[in-house]
Amino acid sequence: MKILRQLLESFRFALQALRSNITRTILSLLGVTVGIFAIVAVFTIVDSLEKNIKDSLSFIGDKVIYVQKWPWGFGGEYQWWKYFQWPEPTFAEYKYLYENMENASAVAVMDFHGSTTLKNRSNSIIAQIQGVSYEYNQIADIAIGAGRYFIPLETNNARNVAIIGADIGESLFPGQDPVGKEFKLSGNKFTVVGVQVKKGESLVNFGGSPDKICIIPFASFSKLFQSGRRNADIVVKALPGDEGMLEAEAEITGLMRTKRGIKPRDGNNFSLNRPEAAAKALEGLFAVLTLSGWVIGSFSILVGGFGIANIMFVSVKERTNLIGIQKSLGAKNYSILFQFLFEAVMLSLVGGVVGIFLVYLLSFVPAGSLEILLTPGNIILGLGVSSIIGVLSGIIPALLAARMDPVIAIRAK
Repeated sequence: MKILRQLLESFRFALQALRSNITRTILSLLGVTVGIFAIVAVFTIVDSLEKNIKDSLSFIGDKVIYVQKWPWGFGGEYQWWKYFQWPEPTFAEYKYLYENMENASAVAVMDFHGSTTLKNRSNSIIAQIQGVSYEYNQIADIAIGAGRYFIPLETNNARNVAIIGADIGESLFPGQDPVGKEFKLSGNKFTVVGVQVKKGESLVNFGGSPDKICIIPFASFSKLFQSGRRNADIVVKALPGDEGMLEAEAEITGLMRTKRGIKPRDGNNFSLNRPEAAAKALEGLFAVLTLSGWVIGSFSILVGGFGIANIMFVSVKERTNLIGIQKSLGAKNYSILFQFLFEAVMLSLVGGVVGIFLVYLLSFVPAGSLEILLTPGNIILGLGVSSIIGVLSGIIPALLAARMDPVIAIRAK
């Protein structure tokens, strides 16, 4: 109990010392404030970017492999001109994979058509058209806000039905419930059976903004836009227990080679693409940003730490006489130590809190589609770094004060 009382008294002395030199206190914490702001701001922006990209990837599916002609990024085992000679995946190849895949929870086919005008009387909007098979909702995140998803009869029989994005619904049917209503697509009437939940813009939109995509059955899409060729992207979702999707990838490779009659000595003439490859490509950028934040912040914190240490040495010098009096009245060494250590830590923590508060204000600055969120983890990081800097900056001055001879200290002027 006595130790606790002495610690509280040391804390009170430290607080009083900071209040008595408010100008010096403010100047001392500026370096720490800038450093903590730089570190926490970079971590917050990187976390926000990762969340934004992961949300974008959820639209195109998790644990999926896309069978396509073109690889996502060149530099593979072939020269870039080799890919021009490869055939596009076909609907027949999709059916072959659909009927024979064992290491897959779902196999679907899809394709996109560029900017197309959708009309409802005098209202119109330019949207992306996506044709999908029935199983596509098992692969991608199609969040239906109103209405429903397709039924097998609609996708198998090429019915003119559609699931539209939120922006399409607002543009074609302002102030109305779009479900059950008709619009025109390439001169054909389509009935809205579902409206997706509004997702908003994101930094990375694979296949366009989900709020401006009109999804129709693949058979209907093929009749309108493919002129009988029926080329498409095949999408395979691996089983939950297939780590790294190695089993699914191996089976797709074997089946596609069999279907295309590729000889054992010949290489593949198709690409297996993974959505997470795009996210991994950005991990290097995130690592550089994080390192930059640490470097910039470390220099600022280093300057701030030296500033705090300098102020603490000055504070010890100014209060040498008072230290002697306290020790002559029975103050223990640890009490004097904690008195100055608390002062250094409090000074650093105040700077850290101000830096974190500035990052919090940064979250209110409009950043387009990027939503900046200050997470509890980054707050704890900022406060932790501030505390460590306070301890490191104040430990030597505090030790000098604690080890003073009371007789010599009292005589100091």
